[in-house]
Amino acid sequence: MTLPMTNKEYHKGYVFSSACIGMLLFGIVMISLGSVLPEVTEKFQLNEAKAGFLLTLLPMGILTGSLVFGPLVDWLSYKRILIAGSLLTLFGLEGIVFSTSLSLLHIAVFCTGLGGGILNGITNAMVSEISEEDHGANLSLLGVFFGIGALGTPVVLGLMKGLYSFETIFAWLGALIIFPILFFSLIRFPKSCQAMKLPLKEGLKMARDPMLLLFGFILFFQSGIEGLTNNWTTTYLETVKETKASSALFILSSFVAALTITRIALGKILRILNPLKVMRFSYVIAIVGCLLLLQGESYLMLISGMIAVGIGMASGFPVILGFIGQLYTQFSGTAFSIVITIALIGNVIANYLMGQVSLYHGIGVFPYFILIAVFAVFLLLFITKKKYNSKIN
Repeated sequence: MTLPMTNKEYHKGYVFSSACIGMLLFGIVMISLGSVLPEVTEKFQLNEAKAGFLLTLLPMGILTGSLVFGPLVDWLSYKRILIAGSLLTLFGLEGIVFSTSLSLLHIAVFCTGLGGGILNGITNAMVSEISEEDHGANLSLLGVFFGIGALGTPVVLGLMKGLYSFETIFAWLGALIIFPILFFSLIRFPKSCQAMKLPLKEGLKMARDPMLLLFGFILFFQSGIEGLTNNWTTTYLETVKETKASSALFILSSFVAALTITRIALGKILRILNPLKVMRFSYVIAIVGCLLLLQGESYLMLISGMIAVGIGMASGFPVILGFIGQLYTQFSGTAFSIVITIALIGNVIANYLMGQVSLYHGIGVFPYFILIAVFAVFLLLFITKKKYNSKIN
């Protein structure tokens, strides 16, 4: 992808690179706490309830960051908010290492999530801003770097755990964020709306926009599917399919790998094919994957099912966020903030409902939850096609 210098006083290549770095940091944030939870639990002598509360602080921080980044970007600037999100992530990761009390640990975990939520939102908004066309394709390439961060962190931790303590590894990991911050401070970014005050009135008006809400609820179910897959797959495979723990983890990793590789391909595909058609076809593949998870008994069928689900989920966020970037140019940060917040709420609700239903009907309902969410997206996509065409014509 070529992103040359423009007459807008910023270099597209540098801005796109900074967005990719920010998204990679978000990938690290999403996997960081889970990767070292056993060590943190032992260090602070946490029981199950306290460890569970700790795990809720990260998504709470991400949700808060997703909610506030948009209005702040439209009020201030991409550079300031991007650096702020990176600093919060740096503070959070270092805080997990150096906290001497449970209260400080709670603040550190929340700040890690807060910084991650800001980075996730602002990087998507930046790439949409610099994409005069092919929004979905460029956002798909951006999503690849989330996969690199999420996949790479456990690998690095696994390789280094035998040599260094988790405190040393995380201390260096946090310190490395200084280099992206320096890079961000040296380059120019697109100018945001630069309102004289926070665009709260405009944000409230946009929150009632039927088209934007429709996009938000598509990502509500998309995010719910991804959350369910990340959190419940291994339990389902071990309990229902009687898969070994190591095999279940590898099957789950195949989902993230399939999602990441497919987004690389979508960087080309979405430039030549209709994004909505691509998304509908992707969800057909996801349905096939769910059926394989439901009916499959062999290792080959189960991993094929998980790969199919990963392929099917890859197009959702890039396509929908691409549409938003095209339609809501004046307060794009606020628009992204609204839909990403709705998406994260979907993630939380899906996991809560899954937990409640599984208490009474068992973990075997997991594939059915994904199928219901996929069919809900199908219905919303048909409504979206009509409304989107009428809005751009």
